[in-house]
Amino acid sequence: MTGRAGDPLRAGSSVNDIMGGMFGAIGVMAALAQRERTGRGSAVQSSLFENNVFLVGQHMLQFAVTGQPAAPMPSRVAAWAIYDVFTVQDGEQIFLAVVSDKQWALFCHAFDLGELLADPRLASNQDRVLARDWLMPRLRSHLAPFSAAQLAARFEARGLAFAPITRPDELLDDPHLQATGGLAPIVLDDGRPARVPLLPFTLDGKQPGLRLNPPRVGEHTDALLRAAGYSQCEIQDLRQRAIAR
Repeated sequence: MTGRAGDPLRAGSSVNDIMGGMFGAIGVMAALAQRERTGRGSAVQSSLFENNVFLVGQHMLQFAVTGQPAAPMPSRVAAWAIYDVFTVQDGEQIFLAVVSDKQWALFCHAFDLGELLADPRLASNQDRVLARDWLMPRLRSHLAPFSAAQLAARFEARGLAFAPITRPDELLDDPHLQATGGLAPIVLDDGRPARVPLLPFTLDGKQPGLRLNPPRVGEHTDALLRAAGYSQCEIQDLRQRAIAR
């Protein structure tokens, strides 16, 4: 479903691994809740394959209802006419969304597109969806001279939805994350400082904080050996014989 027709691509993030872990955690919480009621424990398993299937469940049900398989994202019939990435001045990119008739009017007024607003072929969102083959090139050409910042400012002023296209490394200085405290300072195993995103939920208004820094080589050797049943004398002997360090 990701990529052009006949050219499936990997997702840009480790979606399956992350979501598989999330469903494992959800299963554990459900088992704990059940134990509180029944006194019985449960064995919890989370599968990567079934997780991936669950993530495309909407497309499976679409086929069950309509008999038509869902097309990959780039060739799919869009639900909204303007819900796309635009390349603008200096090659910058920005995502813009205009999904209702009210937003369409605000958008046209903001960018002097009165003739499009008056065009009966574009009266409703469905009309604009059907006109995407000629409407989108027109809009791309009209918006190309603007900078991403100029477009963002006009969309922000009118309450229209937009999003900058950023690389993961640029998020380390993202103003929203800086303002909300969504990044936590960590110390890398070589001693360099860095920042890491926190879990994306709050408890009593606060995101769960950092538990541990990435371990340095040998940092927890003694604790692990003690947990494995070695005495302090045995650990010291292992160190003296350079078996542990």
